[in-house]
Amino acid sequence: MNFRFSPEGDCVKDESTPPAGHASYRAAIAGFLQERLQAKLDKLKPDDPQRGELLASFAYDVWLASAAKRVEQIQAVTHSLKPIHPDARGTNLYVEPASLSALAELGSHALGEQFVGDVVGNAAALDVYKFLKLEVHGRSLLTALLAQDADALVALHTDPAQARALRNAFVSLTQPRAEGPSSHTLAKQLYWLTGDRACTDADYTLLAPLYATSLAHAVHAQVQEDRFGEANKAARLAKKERKAHDGVFHDYPGLAVQNMGGTKPQNISQLNSERRGMNYLLSSLPPQWKVSEKRLPVSTDSVFSHYFGGRPLVRQTVQALRAFLESKPPANAATRSQRDDMVYRLVDEMVAMAADLEHLLTPGWTLSDERFSKLNSDEQYWLDPLRAELPEEADFAEAWLAMEWPGAIGRRFGNWLNDRLDGKLHFGEIEFRAWKKELLADEDGFAQQLRERRNRIRTARKEAMP
Repeated sequence: MNFRFSPEGDCVKDESTPPAGHASYRAAIAGFLQERLQAKLDKLKPDDPQRGELLASFAYDVWLASAAKRVEQIQAVTHSLKPIHPDARGTNLYVEPASLSALAELGSHALGEQFVGDVVGNAAALDVYKFLKLEVHGRSLLTALLAQDADALVALHTDPAQARALRNAFVSLTQPRAEGPSSHTLAKQLYWLTGDRACTDADYTLLAPLYATSLAHAVHAQVQEDRFGEANKAARLAKKERKAHDGVFHDYPGLAVQNMGGTKPQNISQLNSERRGMNYLLSSLPPQWKVSEKRLPVSTDSVFSHYFGGRPLVRQTVQALRAFLESKPPANAATRSQRDDMVYRLVDEMVAMAADLEHLLTPGWTLSDERFSKLNSDEQYWLDPLRAELPEEADFAEAWLAMEWPGAIGRRFGNWLNDRLDGKLHFGEIEFRAWKKELLADEDGFAQQLRERRNRIRTARKEAMP
């Protein structure tokens, strides 16, 4: 005998040939019960008196009736309060992702139809949810019952009234257990201003953020596959052996794991139990910059080749100076002042660059480190001045104090800046001498630095004399 729903929502007899769905759902349920029964029987001795009671409790109609009562102890959810605090007692939500508004940001809506619902409540009643997750032709029993599928309902019971009662009991686990939304003192709460008066309580609404458990489960599955799947293993091996590989290598730097539930992850939720309490947290920290050779003038004969020009403020200033000169400003005092301000900015960056290298590297780095062996001698005097204070570097100190190298640095700076402004702009010897003069006459930067260094080196040399 088969049943179907009438337009009024009543379950009535259907005299047509019973569809395959009825037999399929009933077979799935029977197989589920037999599997669980056998697992329990295997733990008992053949003459154990409990075998008879166990067999009776797993009779098809008896077990379904018991499950319909126990379903009140659990709730199907997609957004749960338990992960926020295991003792929180508030509203959980079951919202199918496909019903959510599409957003540009990643959220539960991105799951669409392919999502796994979770369940919270008494862990002893979780077998009821496993029962409702039974699938026939890719459709779970719970989904079929929510859609009022007559084939799924007939598989519950041959009596239409009892079948409908069972169906109503089972689908109730998708509804909130409390009367109306409620939060809890142990839940995270956020007061959100909805009115215009920030000092008025009535203009606020209380939000209780929930844990997107279905989304977290999908993320966990994706990360697990990306980290330990066969495809990523092959990509990782190719990377290790420095071999070409057509696939994609996935990596999650700074990945953290939040364990929920301790030794009893099932107390948080069913999906949390399946993950053994493991919940991935993707890194959202800002990058931690480390000193590397890319920030040092290695394997070059001049810092003006690429290193100095790669500083962000230098790039910005040169671009601004170029744009200003290309605009053909009038030849007056205001133009000269604006141009000089930008050149002074470049000089300040030269002084800052020299100070940065002094802090990053130990005195004598131009001599002891092979990475800087190509650096020209004039720039060695400029960028490694503390080398002149070393007792064994008397020749270096003498050349430094001779002060022939600052003029060479000025020429290099002038050539570099002239080159950066070349192309559409054409500058000759007059402009070159102007750039050089700006550098060597800068009292607040380069020139002042020279005087201080010269005094220090002279003092160090006197103290080193016998």
